[in-house]
Amino acid sequence: MNMRAPTLALFLLLSLQTLMGADWLDKLGKAKDILTSTPGVTNISGLSDTQIVAALKEALAKGVQNAVTNLGKNDGFLADANVKIPLPESLLTIEKGLRAVGQTKLADDFVVTMNRAAEQAVPEAATVLADSVRQMTFADASSLLTSTNTAATEYFKRTSSTNLYAKFKPIIVKATESTGVTGAYKAMTTKIAPSGLGRFGSILGVTGNLDVDDYVTHKTIDGLFLKIAEQEKLIRENPAARTSELLQKVFGSVKKAQ
Repeated sequence: MNMRAPTLALFLLLSLQTLMGADWLDKLGKAKDILTSTPGVTNISGLSDTQIVAALKEALAKGVQNAVTNLGKNDGFLADANVKIPLPESLLTIEKGLRAVGQTKLADDFVVTMNRAAEQAVPEAATVLADSVRQMTFADASSLLTSTNTAATEYFKRTSSTNLYAKFKPIIVKATESTGVTGAYKAMTTKIAPSGLGRFGSILGVTGNLDVDDYVTHKTIDGLFLKIAEQEKLIRENPAARTSELLQKVFGSVKKAQ
């Protein structure tokens, strides 16, 4: 039985945890539970299923680390044009009206508070995504390894989006309340029409009440997966991004086989 691959993978994941801080292991899950020590059949260029699973899990762990580190901080969303949460389309007409009458700060404050809420929620993704990683099977890993450049991220979406929403939503609700996004929304919709949007809202094409928290939650999840996908693509395409022997061997073998 070849124990070097799973042992090396475990060492690498533990090293990654050390760099990220002590609480990361608690959120990502015990490394021994995430990595499997059961050897499998031989695959691409002599790779075992064990090596493939370990490499995919390590790549996903790096993607989560990158996303949480970069998004879960002040201005993580707000200062990144690729993930910045804009005003909902249903409020764009109102936004233009506010800016036209000198209420630019009100519109800007609304955008800021939505993005701050997203930044507070993202660190909680580690626990949910760790559960998704533990569910990965040999069959999953083998398929994902030779699929598209963001196949592992798509796997994350399929297996964790619902749980991420459930985890993020309460945090975002609390954050929007504490930072005043709900008040900002009400102020935006009443600044033009003091009694609320009413008939004026219908004229603008704004119907019903916008669920700000739902909107921010979905946008937060979108931003998270975007960053994870970027890291996965980098590992697949750029040898310099394969920062361990295991990643180099597995993903390098895939490139040679293609």
